[in-house]
Amino acid sequence: MKKIIIAPDSFKESFSALEAATAIEKGFKQVFPDATYLKIPMADGGEGTVESLADALNGELRTIQVTGPLGNKVEATYALAKQEEVAVIEMASASGLHHVPQDQRNPLITTTYGTGELVVDALKNGATRIILGLGGSATNDGGAGMAQALGIKLLDENGHSIKHGGGALHTLHRIDTRGADPLLAQAKIEVASDVENPLLGENGATAIYGPQKGATTPEIRAQLENGLTHFARVVDRQLGMDIRDTPGAGAAGGLGAGLLAFVNPRMASGVTLILEITRFQEKVSNADLVITGEGRLDYQSIFGKTPIGVARAAKQDNIPVIALAGQLGHGYEAIYKHGIDAAYSLVPGAIPLEDAMKNGLTYLEELSRNIAMTWKLGKDK
Repeated sequence: MKKIIIAPDSFKESFSALEAATAIEKGFKQVFPDATYLKIPMADGGEGTVESLADALNGELRTIQVTGPLGNKVEATYALAKQEEVAVIEMASASGLHHVPQDQRNPLITTTYGTGELVVDALKNGATRIILGLGGSATNDGGAGMAQALGIKLLDENGHSIKHGGGALHTLHRIDTRGADPLLAQAKIEVASDVENPLLGENGATAIYGPQKGATTPEIRAQLENGLTHFARVVDRQLGMDIRDTPGAGAAGGLGAGLLAFVNPRMASGVTLILEITRFQEKVSNADLVITGEGRLDYQSIFGKTPIGVARAAKQDNIPVIALAGQLGHGYEAIYKHGIDAAYSLVPGAIPLEDAMKNGLTYLEELSRNIAMTWKLGKDK
């Protein structure tokens, strides 16, 4: 009996990873009704990670009210798999740019406090391993807000807590970690991010990502950079940790740096963590075929995207890999050097984008059926 692993990412703005996996399974079952199918919804740490991991681990989606980037209350959702004692959090759910209207974007005042509240809630609900996806942030506070939510005191020269936002970092005088949530010491924090920017400088958090968050003038960017520089200096002086040049420290407005300073996380690519937490390598053993995919495959896909991570894992057991995509973009042929044996675009021809997005699952099922038939013909020879 054939064993087929179906492990796609989401097709952005069209359908989730689980929906994609289900459509692929339906198509293949028309040709191989008796095969064993194992659906493993995947992600790479960005958008869709929470939903994919909840599906893969039979976890639940937990929605709570937290402090949004502007200090107002927002709803944020994370995945909690109680049996595995694992929580999966996307920082953007609490502190993302989508929570801030275009005309109110101002990284001088936006905070990561809500992200810290999500971590605290996960700890209180039994999580001992937390996967934290970075990206899409509205903030540039170096993770100061998150630290405060975790019970770490960031004090000015008068002993008062510093205000929220990157514009207040220059007032930091002393760090007091004694009030940190005690559950942190028992937890393993793992950061899923493919951003390797340092905290400071021309490739740092402010210079590269600040403008899209509202740092639109040189004056604002200078204020933010000075604040992060001061923040890093105090961390180095009091905690003995230099967070300025560590790859990934600049992710999510310096949240990467704050995590390094306060929770000693493991930093890894998103797809690597997802493969580990879903026990992909164990599940793929003795499979006859692996099917993966996402919305678009192109040259950039080889840099940490889900299909490549899946393919490399499958190739450790010499299993053939087929990738399906909404679109095969420029230079997609590079994927063939990274474990993918064949790639297909799911649209049947030149069609309007609206049609492709509306009927994508149907096209995906039909394409999967045709691929299955082709594979069957090859097997029958």
